[in-house]
Amino acid sequence: MGNAPSITVRAADDRDAPGIADVHVQAWREAYAHLLPAAFLGSLDPVARTSRWRRIIADPAITVLVAEHDGRIVGWATAGPGRDVPPVWDRELEGIYVLATMHGTGAGQALLDQAIGDRPAFLWVADDNPRAEAFYRRNGFRRDGTTKTQRLGDVDLVATRMVR
Repeated sequence: MGNAPSITVRAADDRDAPGIADVHVQAWREAYAHLLPAAFLGSLDPVARTSRWRRIIADPAITVLVAEHDGRIVGWATAGPGRDVPPVWDRELEGIYVLATMHGTGAGQALLDQAIGDRPAFLWVADDNPRAEAFYRRNGFRRDGTTKTQRLGDVDLVATRMVR
């Protein structure tokens, strides 16, 4: 693997919000094309998401990390105290996305390692997302039998909780 791109993971700051928003939209389009309508995915607006990302980055309770390759953001992860009531564990991997062109580079693993390490945590994953679920299983997560339905545009998306 001598030609693997070098990936750097670091804490995000306010200047990263537009790049995170771009990756957020692109990664959703790549990961959820089989689950969500093309019109909904096409309507996602990175500019509109930038202000939301500025708020998330500014929240001291949330860890926001970016993965960079050649100075460009190619992935991100967020982790926090757990949004479920009551939380299963005190750490939730709230989101982790890497551009498809960077799959297999170690970017996702580096983000997960820095966001939650090897401590107990939980996450929610789209129920029909085998690539993501395999990644989480390799990192010790297992489905705990809990699901929830989230409304995204005109579609109900089923998510399943995984814990370790």
